[in-house]
Amino acid sequence: MKTVFPLASAFTLSLLSVSVQAELKTETVEYEVNGESFTGYLAYDDDLQGKRPGVLVVHEWWGHNEFARDQAEKLASEGYTAFALDMYGSGKLADHPDDAKKFMQAAMGNKGALEARFRAAMELLQNHESVDADRIAAQGYCFGGAVVLNMARLGMDLEGVVSFHGSLGSDIQPEEGGISARILVYTGGADPFVPADQVTGFVGEMVKAQADLTLVSFPGVKHSFMSPEADKLGARFDLPMAYDEEAADRAWEGTKTFYQNLFSD
Repeated sequence: MKTVFPLASAFTLSLLSVSVQAELKTETVEYEVNGESFTGYLAYDDDLQGKRPGVLVVHEWWGHNEFARDQAEKLASEGYTAFALDMYGSGKLADHPDDAKKFMQAAMGNKGALEARFRAAMELLQNHESVDADRIAAQGYCFGGAVVLNMARLGMDLEGVVSFHGSLGSDIQPEEGGISARILVYTGGADPFVPADQVTGFVGEMVKAQADLTLVSFPGVKHSFMSPEADKLGARFDLPMAYDEEAADRAWEGTKTFYQNLFSD
């Protein structure tokens, strides 16, 4: 089954599969960015009438996996159209930290490619028949949290971004008043990958940029606290990461309120 969308010439997409559960419709989508193949996942409530906000979901350093798809479905259940994009390329899914690190460094090392991949996914979402193209947000986890913050730093036309246990440091320095997106950050107080001095530096950066920032730090909470697989992966690879159900629930509830406020203005 081939579906044609009015997309920019830099990329194309085709529909690979469609499944329907109750009102929730999901689509696995293959698309191209500058000649490279990527695989994303679209989720929305097909019973809802009219256009609604769209939310991009950016995966952890492992790559586009089931967790990212689950987050897209959760957003769809809340009435949004969500697209879990792919930042690495089709088939690039790590099952070992060494591979995840290689994929992440390759993506982060090419800022132009990173932005192009994000913009392609954003345009794909904007062109979906269920989406109000003027109301787009993005959320990311770990590596993905750093990505959405960098897109905000670049002044991309996003209503808001949410970072869950993402790195807060960056070599991208926003201009004063250059960040239009509202920013919500959730971080773990015991996350060695996002130490206190990085948090302090990030807050100072956002103040200088005059950004609209809300930051929540959960005391004693480690890296990857949103992912139910974090305990198993942490034990398997001796990584300082752990799922925290209370922090995850609070972050999710706070994110829902953030979007409700963001898109009601």
